[in-house]
Amino acid sequence: MKGVGRARVERVGVSVGLGSSFFSGVHALRPRHLKSMPSFLGDLLDESQTHGDALVYLESDSAADLGDAARRLLSVMPAWRQRWSIGGFRKENRAQGGKWLARNPFHFTEGFGNPDTEREVVDRAVVVPGQGEPAWAEGGSYQVIRIVRFATDLWDRDSVDEQERIIGRRREGRWLDGTPGEEQPNFAADPHGKATPLDSHVRLAAPDRRNPPPMVRRSYSYDRGDGDSGLIFSCFQRDLVQGFETVQHRLEGESLSKYVLTTGGGYFFVPPPGDGWTEAFVRP
Repeated sequence: MKGVGRARVERVGVSVGLGSSFFSGVHALRPRHLKSMPSFLGDLLDESQTHGDALVYLESDSAADLGDAARRLLSVMPAWRQRWSIGGFRKENRAQGGKWLARNPFHFTEGFGNPDTEREVVDRAVVVPGQGEPAWAEGGSYQVIRIVRFATDLWDRDSVDEQERIIGRRREGRWLDGTPGEEQPNFAADPHGKATPLDSHVRLAAPDRRNPPPMVRRSYSYDRGDGDSGLIFSCFQRDLVQGFETVQHRLEGESLSKYVLTTGGGYFFVPPPGDGWTEAFVRP
């Protein structure tokens, strides 16, 4: 994510997020919105897969390079204990119309909901300004990780038409009122939800598609076997309440809820790029 602290190790992208517990004893340095991720309606959080002092987030086009980077990082951080880990992938990953799209385990193309990835748009939605934040945190971003298990067997019993009404889009991304996927529908012209149901996922997540939630998401599918598959939801924003939490509360009662279960994840703060932020933690 441009504008927040990221690096590359050979062909592997690396970013680090700091959890609220990282700031125990240094509360004055804690980003103002950072806290432990709460349990929302319908969650069943497994504490062994939730929270953490730090999140190491690795990305690569090569599974071999990714595994090697993970082993090397663990070897140079012997004092750190791995709390949890999960691997993901992006099926049919591609760029289209300025957005990164992929197909999720429910067979739907996702990623259309992100704002255009021009730098100024990303900065406006994602990068933390200085007001009220510790000086070192300016230019960083709040990251949310949610491990969401999908009931794919139950989902696949429904017809494609029913699935599309639950999501609020066609599988390939086109809107139910016929609007192309890369354009924004006019939900106001459908006040009773005849074209797009009022309890569909996309309509609750962003009732006004012309003013999307101030966050940028990039999610991955996962499959750990034995029916444990789903989505590693990841999003970045400058304000957790205005971004992720506002959307999450709107989704309470959505028709999709019986097919998904959040089991882990956490809130983290990704420091700004460069080494300047580390000085705040090493000065006497």
